Amino acid sequence: MSSNVDTNERPDYDDVLQKIADYVLEYRIDSDEAWDTARNCLIDTIGCGLLALRFPECTKHLGPIVEGTIVPHGARVPGTQHRLDPVKAAWDIGCIIRWLDYNDTWLAAEWGHPSDNLGAILAVADHLSQKRVAQGKDPLTVHQALEAMIMAHEIQGVIALENSFNRVGLDHVVLVKVASTAVTAKLMGATRDQLLSALSHAWADGQALRTYRHAPNAGSRKSWAAGDATSRAVRLADIAMRGEMGIPGVLTASQWGFYDVLFSTTNKDLKVKPEDKRQFSLPQDFGSYVMENVLFKISFPAEFHAQTAAEAAVKLHPAVKDRLDEIDKIVITTHESAIRIISKEGKLANAADRDHCLQYMAAVPLIFGNLTAEHYEDSFHEENPIIDEVREKMEVEEDERYSREYLEQDKRSIANAIQVFFNDGSKTEKVEVEYPIGHRRRREEGIPLLEKKFQNNLATRFPGQRSRQIFELCKDQKKLEQTPVHEFVELFVI
Repeated sequence: MSSNVDTNERPDYDDVLQKIADYVLEYRIDSDEAWDTARNCLIDTIGCGLLALRFPECTKHLGPIVEGTIVPHGARVPGTQHRLDPVKAAWDIGCIIRWLDYNDTWLAAEWGHPSDNLGAILAVADHLSQKRVAQGKDPLTVHQALEAMIMAHEIQGVIALENSFNRVGLDHVVLVKVASTAVTAKLMGATRDQLLSALSHAWADGQALRTYRHAPNAGSRKSWAAGDATSRAVRLADIAMRGEMGIPGVLTASQWGFYDVLFSTTNKDLKVKPEDKRQFSLPQDFGSYVMENVLFKISFPAEFHAQTAAEAAVKLHPAVKDRLDEIDKIVITTHESAIRIISKEGKLANAADRDHCLQYMAAVPLIFGNLTAEHYEDSFHEENPIIDEVREKMEVEEDERYSREYLEQDKRSIANAIQVFFNDGSKTEKVEVEYPIGHRRRREEGIPLLEKKFQNNLATRFPGQRSRQIFELCKDQKKLEQTPVHEFVELFVI
């Protein structure tokens, strides 16, 4: 046989795709902790979206592509009057969820925000629930939405445990797209083959570069990238439901598959050497582990690797606030991932640049005693040159224990410490915070504050009576799960 031809033998679907499909279609969630955490995740994620509606740079993206479009059984965008097709609704909901960098987080070899998937889940579930009622069928319930959330968290989070997309320059929203594609296809009633087809197309897409999250290009695309991913997921699930054929070897195909093109080191001839081949490692089966261990952002709208730094800075504020002009240096001790992602010096060009700068997120609470979304805005930064003066005095160093325990499964710490040194030789204590208040280890302390955060976010958009109605429903696990999705979303319509 000639060596100048390819063997055209169509393979079975890649094993990773089959594991995801079987999990979504067959797994039954029996963890009370997962269901309870999913409820808290739902309310926190929607609340983050409501808060983002206060910012015009976010709201300018919302609404139909063509003004005046009318969509039968259109999906609603919480906190607005928009009723959109599910693809654009997923974009909008995903955008507002992520805009302030305030929703949940997952940290491992890859990072990300699993609740981003709610953009697709809520849009599809709201649309389908309305449509089913119009057809005389039973609506979808919030229970089904929570199940989709748990599964989307699990798919994104387990793949992230040992597979670093950031090290090959890809953004973590690829995992949002894959997870959202899987669970929305299930909500649409996909067969196993349809679900596999949808997943294969999610991996076949061109994937987003991380450059919009890092110096010198950090900018607001990172705030709508998840909406873009969830929107694409809904579109791909719809394509598969229409009978589109899949791409069985999308990951493993030699030279042309995801592994060889985007996940491995290539030589000059664009052919992957055996020693450079990389494939996904799945260290555990899919279950409900990720939802149970997810990290909530409770105190600060800040990139998660800086949450404990901001917490330490708030504790140091009383000892520093009256001595800002006496500071000689500030030492931030942190972990390797924080250094790689958010440690930077020099001019910060925009709000998105600032909320991904470790030094900025430590300087503001040192000076002012708190860190809010408004603290990233251009106007606040321009009015307070002291922030950059304090940043210039910061030194960042790695603690190898912090880096090691960040990855250890029984710890998953996100440690930071801050110490301030003054010109006269005196210094503050070294304040160390290893686990942020949103960590599983601090759930008992954190959940009441998470609920308060949700109540505050509701109050930015709704009158007191409506806010109380929503909060009381969301506190009742059983009643909430039994609520039809479209009736739940209706509560958030202005």
